[in-house]
Amino acid sequence: MGGWSVLMVAYSFKQRFVAPIQAGTKRQTIRADRKRHARPGEQLQLYRGMRTKQCELIGRAECIDVVKITILFDDADAEAEGIILPGFGFPGGLEGFAIADGFASWGDLKKFWRDNHPGVDEFQGNLIMWGELHA
Repeated sequence: MGGWSVLMVAYSFKQRFVAPIQAGTKRQTIRADRKRHARPGEQLQLYRGMRTKQCELIGRAECIDVVKITILFDDADAEAEGIILPGFGFPGGLEGFAIADGFASWGDLKKFWRDNHPGVDEFQGNLIMWGELHA
């Protein structure tokens, strides 16, 4: 009876996130619901440009947690913006969360969101977190 295979879940990232992932300052990603996300203890494969000729493996890491997240954006009222992440907190609030996600600031995250998801003021999905990166 041969060996077993370990399930690996792959995630693709834009070039701007490669350096923070490699540096270990970005150990999370925000993703919409899909049929199957990684589960704690499973191996993640992190790629740049997946499904392109320029695809490259950034590295592998173990998934340490997956939690539901809601992000609220409001250009008219900054007080109405926020992150709903039951049971979790981030040092530095929105700024700390944005930095942990590979952005320079909450404003940078918000600009990225607006550029990539115009007109979407509320996002509900998953926060996938991983441990130390290895090749």
